[in-house]
Amino acid sequence: MDVMPDSTAVAALTAAYDVIRQPLGAILPRLSEVLAATVPHRAAAELSTHCAHSPVKTHGDPALTARITTADLAPLLASGVPGRPWQGTLDVAGAEHPVLTVTSDATPRGAVLLLVRSEDTPVGPEALAVVQALWDLVTGHFERFAVEAEPGALARSVAAAGTRARVIAELGEAHAAALTGLLGVLRSRHLDDSAARAAATDLAVSALVELRAQAERDQQIAEEPADRAFERLAESLRPLVRYSPVRLAFAGPGSTRSLPADVAHAARATVRAVLMRVLEQEGVDRVHVAWRFADGDLHATVRDDGPGTLTLCDLEGDRVRERLGVLDGRVEVEAVPGWGTTVTAVVPLGGAAPEPAPQPLTVLGERELQVLARLAQGRRNRVIAQELHISESTVKFHVANILTKLGVGSRGEAAALFHAAA
Repeated sequence: MDVMPDSTAVAALTAAYDVIRQPLGAILPRLSEVLAATVPHRAAAELSTHCAHSPVKTHGDPALTARITTADLAPLLASGVPGRPWQGTLDVAGAEHPVLTVTSDATPRGAVLLLVRSEDTPVGPEALAVVQALWDLVTGHFERFAVEAEPGALARSVAAAGTRARVIAELGEAHAAALTGLLGVLRSRHLDDSAARAAATDLAVSALVELRAQAERDQQIAEEPADRAFERLAESLRPLVRYSPVRLAFAGPGSTRSLPADVAHAARATVRAVLMRVLEQEGVDRVHVAWRFADGDLHATVRDDGPGTLTLCDLEGDRVRERLGVLDGRVEVEAVPGWGTTVTAVVPLGGAAPEPAPQPLTVLGERELQVLARLAQGRRNRVIAQELHISESTVKFHVANILTKLGVGSRGEAAALFHAAA
């Protein structure tokens, strides 16, 4: 039996086609425009876990979109139920707003769409079904790009993910150190309530000042003197034991030799992580922290007089080896039961290991990569034009640009470069 589509179905399919045919960066703005008549809204935001390069995207009122972050969207993704849009009120950008959230499982780790609505009138079930279907379609479209990742886009995503992981780890350790210091104050038996509150306030203010100063320093310098880098480390560690019976001693490198910023960051972060593990042990009275130069490396050492049972596995949760591995460094643990443990991070002073040669395909734009991928599969211009919904003359234009940017003389050479980079 033939099924004749009604005008509503045709309109929905046309809108869906119009959304997914957009370049990736324009999909959310177009989706927002398409949904505006069905669900009037001031802003739209998405968290798409398939994309390491930019998982959070926003569109709409800058007063709202500028303040929407991963921290706002991640709980919505975690609590959302695919196929069941949720509407209610949420705190967005410091104020309560009516919202609609839509979760999709068309990608393995899920994706969520947030619409900050212009009105609080409930959205009807038919409209909710349309929004859910569109978001599922968009999410599935994103997933296809992730699964069939083109080399240039993949290289950018990997680099962005690595940088994001490093920044998150460093900020997480700084926050953990500050919170450990605060807990030490609150648990201290040597302070009354008034003194504990004053000390906790002082620690919190100091931590905030240090975080802001850190951001400014990271923007200004690529190197810093070793003695100053160690002094900053000591300043960040003292609050951890200020109200603890553990005594903390320092031995700096005794040198003004310049350290690459990534080496200094890694050494400080490693020592902080190790010290927090050491302080979790029972029976630790003294901890000695030292930096020294040897054979072209920086050796950062943490030595305690505890039970001597700490192992390398105890540090796995802090990603110590992973962080040092990026710089071609290593960590060594020497534990003597009943005498204590010595943990040494060895970081080459040359900084990070040489990065691989840049992908030649990164000079190409997104549409050029799409054309090249099909060209490498042996497709003719006419077929490429049909698949990408562009004219054949536009394909020829892109092919000419591809050959020029890659510095090759034929489609075959361009295809060979694509396969070599894949």
